Amino acid sequence: MNTPVPARPLSIKVTGLALSAFLLVSYLLCVGFGLVMPARFHMHEAWAPLLPGFEWLTWPGFVFGAIGAYLYGWYIAVVFVPLWRFFAKRA
Repeated sequence: MNTPVPARPLSIKVTGLALSAFLLVSYLLCVGFGLVMPARFHMHEAWAPLLPGFEWLTWPGFVFGAIGAYLYGWYIAVVFVPLWRFFAKRA
C-alpha cells in the first residue's frame, strides 16, 4: 500500500528560485528567438513594457531585461506564497 506523503507548505525561497529561473529562461529563449527569426516574429515588443530599461539589441538593455525577469519571479513568490498559505488554511 502507498502511504500518503504529508504536504509541505510552499516555501518562498523555493518558489522564488523556481519562478525566477522560469522567467529568466523564458526571457533568454525569446531573445534568442528574436535573433534568429525575421523582425515580424520578434517578441521584444511584448517584453519592453514589462521590463524597465529593456532595449532590443543593446547590452545594457539585455542585462536590465534579464535582471527584471529574475526579480519578477521573486515578486510573484513573495506575494503568491503568503496568499496561498492564507487560503490553504481556510480550505
